[in-house]
Amino acid sequence: MKMNSINRRMIFLSIFCLIALSNCLFMSGCLSSSDGTGEDGDFESTDGDSDGDSEEQVDGDADSNGEEPDGDQQDEEENLIGAFIVSMIPPAAATEDEEATAGYTSFYGKVYDDFTPVQIIWEEDTAEGSCRLMKPRVPYCSTPCEGGAVCIEDGVCKAYPTSRNIGTVHVKGIMNNSSENEFDLEPISNGYQTTDLPYPAFAEGDAISVSASGSDFTDAFSLETKGIAPFELDNESIAVSDSQPINLTWTAPGQSGISSIYVKLDISHHGGSKGKIECDAEDNGSLEIPATLISELLGLGVAGFPTIVVARQSVIDTMISAGRVEMTISSSVEQAVEIAGLVSCNSYDDCTDGQTCSDSLMCE
Repeated sequence: MKMNSINRRMIFLSIFCLIALSNCLFMSGCLSSSDGTGEDGDFESTDGDSDGDSEEQVDGDADSNGEEPDGDQQDEEENLIGAFIVSMIPPAAATEDEEATAGYTSFYGKVYDDFTPVQIIWEEDTAEGSCRLMKPRVPYCSTPCEGGAVCIEDGVCKAYPTSRNIGTVHVKGIMNNSSENEFDLEPISNGYQTTDLPYPAFAEGDAISVSASGSDFTDAFSLETKGIAPFELDNESIAVSDSQPINLTWTAPGQSGISSIYVKLDISHHGGSKGKIECDAEDNGSLEIPATLISELLGLGVAGFPTIVVARQSVIDTMISAGRVEMTISSSVEQAVEIAGLVSCNSYDDCTDGQTCSDSLMCE
């Protein structure tokens, strides 16, 4: 079944920081982001198995990434145990500091035996249209969690899950560099990964499927979806101003009903994020982030190197005996945003007029 809520879809972007560091979607330096730490609520796991691998699961996101769960929403989040992520990384032009890089497509998948705990719960504070202001809440456990477990709710600790072998994974509809549109992946530390794929590796509307042959952990299963068009944001610059909306525009897809748009605006991450705006919108070429939400977000505080992430994606899922597994096809852009009076810094040398570079990476 296809999921309607995409509150936790940024998890797949966090995974990419691990598997493609040279072209990480949350780039280092001015566009740095620590979403991969799990503090943002993204679906991260430090395995309890002996191989010691530490890979993030699917954003999006369990992070999991999202507001405080209750009822059916809690069941949905706690059932998410794994994901396959297909990410389209566009070519990058040369700059003064970096050489040009070719575009590529990356495939990554991993399945765990339980859902992944998170240290911060994001709760919806205000909603307007397809956007909402989210605020963080840290669960409290009077007795500290032991053995690397995480406090996930007041007085409740949860250990990290263990990644599992799900057999051979057969990918169809995604072209590799040998011009074959199907290939097999064998597990490495129970993960399934390749970046040896062209950009783009499929056309919009192409049928894409991922099938696992099964193992002693799970029976065989498969997921099927369609390819999406590469995403480009029209906005050359984005200003975040009090009482002013942000209008985003992009070229709408050639085929409707395949993809949706996810947006995350975070302007205080490096100071210990005080809030963020998330939007789950139609992929119709434009989106307005309401001025009221912008004002509320600014009122929570700012930090250096504020950014916005806009992603086109298609998300599908299936249930196996242990829980739910998702597949996400994604193309995204991360862009710095401008805030009047805010000067970002990495060192004191970046500041003037007697100001110093604070822990939140801004001149004060």
